Order: sequence, then C-alpha cells, then structure tokens
Amino acid sequence: MTLARGISKTDSDGKRGHSAGAGGGNRVRAKHFWAAAALVLFLPGCALLGGGSKPLDTYDLSAPQPTAGKHARRLQVLIANPTAIKAIDSQNIVIEPKPGRIEYLKGAQWADRLPEVVQARLAETFQKSGRFGGVGQPGEGLAIDYQIVTDIRSFDIRVDGGARADVELYIRVLNDRNGVVRAEKLFEATAPVSGTGNDAYIKALDRAFGQVASEILDWSSSVM
Repeated sequence: MTLARGISKTDSDGKRGHSAGAGGGNRVRAKHFWAAAALVLFLPGCALLGGGSKPLDTYDLSAPQPTAGKHARRLQVLIANPTAIKAIDSQNIVIEPKPGRIEYLKGAQWADRLPEVVQARLAETFQKSGRFGGVGQPGEGLAIDYQIVTDIRSFDIRVDGGARADVELYIRVLNDRNGVVRAEKLFEATAPVSGTGNDAYIKALDRAFGQVASEILDWSSSVM
C-alpha cells in the first residue's frame, strides 16, 4: 500500500519533479524487493530438488548359476523385451496385501524398469550356461535362430496368509526364421519372506526369480 501511494502522489504545491524522483526510488526498491522475494521462494525449491528427502533403496536381481544341461552350441538365442501390465512395468516394487489390490514397497525401487531387469538377468543366466553359440538382446546384431519371449504375469510380495514372493513368467520359444512358436509354458515359483524390511522382501523375490530362471533355461534348451 505504501509503495502504491509513493508512485502516484504529488506535492501540495503541484511540483511533480520531487514526486517523480520519489516514485523512481520506490520503483527501484520495489524491483529489489521482488527480486529478493523470488530468490527466497526459489531457494527452498532448490533444497527440495537437491535431495532433501531420503533416497530410495535400489535393488537388482541376481542370475542363478546354471547346472549342466543340454547344449545347442550352434544356436543363437535372443532374449526379447518382456511384456507386463502397467502396474508391474515400472521401477516400483509391487506389494499385494490382498488378492486384486496393488500397493508399492515404500522407500525402495528396482534398478531399472522391472521388465528390463528381468530381461538382463535372464540373458545373463543363458550366457553363463555356455549351452548356446550366442545369447543376446535386441540391437546386438546376432543372427538369431530362436527368441525367448517373456510375459511377466506376476512379480510381487503377497502378505495375505504369510508374506511370500510370487513370480510367474509365461515363456514362448519362437523360431525366428519362420515365426512359429516352438513351445510355450508358464513358470511359477514362490519363496517365503524370512525376516522384516525391504532387504527381506527383495531376497525372497530374488530366490523365486532364480528358481524360475533356472527352469526356463533347462526347458528352453530341451525344446530347441
């Protein structure tokens, strides 16, 4: 209010020169005031963006160590990009407190979108086995014989009736040369959660995934 009066006021003797000077000074002070106010508002925002909140715990899966099995050393295998519904296709770690209800594990995330993590660890499992002539992912320039096509049906912690990890992957072995599905199968595994906290949940998911990944490797190499 004082600022507005200072800009428009004239002296009682009609001299505008003094009023204009005062108004100019007020305008300068106003400019400095709003610049300072903007800086005050900006700094707290920077503090929030700069990591004022606690960073999330970030987790990965591990590739199981394969056992001896059938070799197909002349075959080149592509681990295709997995598909999943939107609730799973993210970095969020899914908790299912009761059937049909989805929540996310607080304070934790996957190292990448879950399908990307599953794809990388499946590829690593196939590579570690030494059973194939080559194993890769899209864009790596392999002359592909077969694709491993994965649909992630479930990858979560279920807490109804005892906390446990639940993993379901539907796998198709696709002949890349003619587009024919050679075989398809659903792989399922559960693992109890031992202990409490985020680490215990992820360890259970990792065990369930390891079981499924090993079974997928053995089955896939047997049908190619």
